[in-house]
Amino acid sequence: YGVPTGRVGVPTGRQKEGIDYDEVFAPVARIEAIRLFLAFASYMGFMVYQMDVKSAFLYGRIDEEVYVIQPKGFVDPQHPKKAWCDEFEALMNGEFQMSTMGELTFFLGLQVQQRPDGMFISQDKYVQEILNKFDLGSVKTSTTPYEAPKPKSNNKSDSLVNVHLYRSMIGSLMYLTASRLDIMFAVSACSRNQVTPTTLNLEAAGKIFKYLKGQPKLGLWYPRESPFVFEAYSDSDYAGANKDRKSTTGGCQFLGR
Repeated sequence: YGVPTGRVGVPTGRQKEGIDYDEVFAPVARIEAIRLFLAFASYMGFMVYQMDVKSAFLYGRIDEEVYVIQPKGFVDPQHPKKAWCDEFEALMNGEFQMSTMGELTFFLGLQVQQRPDGMFISQDKYVQEILNKFDLGSVKTSTTPYEAPKPKSNNKSDSLVNVHLYRSMIGSLMYLTASRLDIMFAVSACSRNQVTPTTLNLEAAGKIFKYLKGQPKLGLWYPRESPFVFEAYSDSDYAGANKDRKSTTGGCQFLGR
């Protein structure tokens, strides 16, 4: 945040897949796995702590031989040994440098409140951020995030809107669904119109923001004494879509009560 940093990177434009490298995928934890872990920790009565490995990606070793040209400025002509002395000093401080961050309160944009009776996950700070980002902090609130689409009226104009703005709004809302399952269906419905969004699509996305303005603090509550039982429910309509008469199926899963 406001602090300039620099990093030396190796350009990969001349590398060829299958010759210079094979698999470059780096797995990350899915948000569903994170929620499941926090729910289980709450059920077991565990206190979750957070730690961080500084520059963890630098500790891995590659199997291939990679030849690079040392960038200018890495070796100071006046003090040619300084860079290597600094590197040796860092290695002498320990192979891994860990920083203990205390009890888990904030992780990947999720606010985590660990209480004696359970755990609460929310993103109300992020809600305020995206409302300000799209200048929607003063809009009127809505009691619901979604309204069933109605047959298009010939009297109501429906022109194209800025596709970058619409996609940015949908992307921000999709990140919020990590803890706000109440907007998941509405966001999913709006995300289908990202190729050629119209004013009606923009109004539908704006309705979600209006709902968030009125309900910014909702989240996921995992009671500590709740049975660790998984329950799933689903339902569907019949030919409910106005355009193609497709049916819509929805489902929800509960872990605990």
